[in-house]
Amino acid sequence: MEITIFGKGNMGKAIGGNFEKAGQKVVYAGHDFKGTLGDMVVLAVPYGAVDSILEAHKEELAGKVLVDITNPVNFSTFDELVVPADSSAADEIQKKVPASLVVKAFNTNFAAVLASGRVGEKEPTVVLAASDSAEAKTALAEALKGSGLSVVDAGSLKRARELEAMGFLQISLAAREKISWTGGFAVIH
Repeated sequence: MEITIFGKGNMGKAIGGNFEKAGQKVVYAGHDFKGTLGDMVVLAVPYGAVDSILEAHKEELAGKVLVDITNPVNFSTFDELVVPADSSAADEIQKKVPASLVVKAFNTNFAAVLASGRVGEKEPTVVLAASDSAEAKTALAEALKGSGLSVVDAGSLKRARELEAMGFLQISLAAREKISWTGGFAVIH
């Protein structure tokens, strides 16, 4: 499978590394990407950068699995989310590209945890995935087989709201040095 990752930062590289470990071909894209999008597209950019990507590639995103990893945190205050309280970044993205198969995933994992495959150097890293498309969640899990990460189905896309709240809490704890950036929440199953 070919996977296009928008974002070349720590998260994009950690996610891409896992896909590569699983045998997938990964292409990293910047905001000015002009190539053909892969079978799966990952938005590993800040939430504020998503709209320009969606606008530039709206037609090509139709029918593709679109993985949203964003946590729509107000990074100037670290005190609130910037999406409506009854919505999520993933829901807002799905409204803008209704023909895409949006999956919320990776947002409850820090880059170091994705790169090492361990939470706090103890528990295996689990990726929680929420989507209205069972096909999209299965595609994500299949694309990561062999990476060492496991994927747990967190339910429909409306569960993205809770995943984003978890991501927000984890980020705010780390920013206040209550947990480390190599730690975080573990799912034991």
